[in-house]
Amino acid sequence: MSTSIHHERHDNPDHDERQQMAADAAVISGVSPTIADELVPSGKVHTRQLSTYIGPFIVFVLFISFWEYMHRDGMRRWLDKRPSLLPSPVTVIDQAFLDPFFRNQLIAGLGWTSYAAFIGLAITIVIGTGLAVFMAQAVWAERSIYPYLVALQATPVLAIVPIIYSVFGGGMSSRIYVCVMISLFPIVTNTLFGLTSVEASQHDLFTLRSAGRFTRLVKLQFPAAMPAIFTGFRISAGLAVIGAIVGEQFFRQGQKPGIGIVMEQFRTDLLYPPMYGGLLIAAALGIAVFLVFGFIGKLVVGHWHEPTRRGS
Repeated sequence: MSTSIHHERHDNPDHDERQQMAADAAVISGVSPTIADELVPSGKVHTRQLSTYIGPFIVFVLFISFWEYMHRDGMRRWLDKRPSLLPSPVTVIDQAFLDPFFRNQLIAGLGWTSYAAFIGLAITIVIGTGLAVFMAQAVWAERSIYPYLVALQATPVLAIVPIIYSVFGGGMSSRIYVCVMISLFPIVTNTLFGLTSVEASQHDLFTLRSAGRFTRLVKLQFPAAMPAIFTGFRISAGLAVIGAIVGEQFFRQGQKPGIGIVMEQFRTDLLYPPMYGGLLIAAALGIAVFLVFGFIGKLVVGHWHEPTRRGS
């Protein structure tokens, strides 16, 4: 009899529908992704996983195709420029990455840019998190500091970089300062949002336990704010790379030439293929640090935080 019941369940057309309803209910109720994926039919889970790789691959192919078109036809037809100003992808790979001389210069520049970006990001995380905690403790602190953070974010980087150069010179410390300046705002705002978005009912539970301010901060506000905090980290990580390269291209000096200085040297020497290779490396660095903080964020909050958006 058990065998017949087993077959009946699989032959019943309502079985898949009930499975889907259960999966939807699991998503709405906040069940962990693993359990929800077990309730979803295996074909749909496989489609979700496949789309993770197919989508970026299609965009990459479209990007390379558009690049090749601009090299052959677009520069002359739409921009009225010489195609040599935009070398083909094959030329960039051949002269920027396969040529040992240019490759070594780009790798060395990548190292110094990474150093400035990561040191600047580490300083930003400490300062930004500290400011957000201070602002979350008192409304007067938030109202006193926040307008200046907005003003700092609204100030164009290229307008303030000359002042940094006049005060601090054009060394590594100035590049790090630019990184801190450009990446501070997202960390402060996201951390502050997470710390102040805890539900009032949860605060009431800690009040009933007579929990102190430090206990409330460490055991309630910080755990609840982790998703927002790591969102700020990911945004600021990419901005730190931008700040390092902008500072390098403006200062254009120092014994530690980053990828921005190397690209500027290639541009002045009309070496466009390695210059575009440096641009690709800079973009890859920004993507890499973004993914690293995304991975760390999943390790920290992925086992208990379930996003409301699910793949279709």
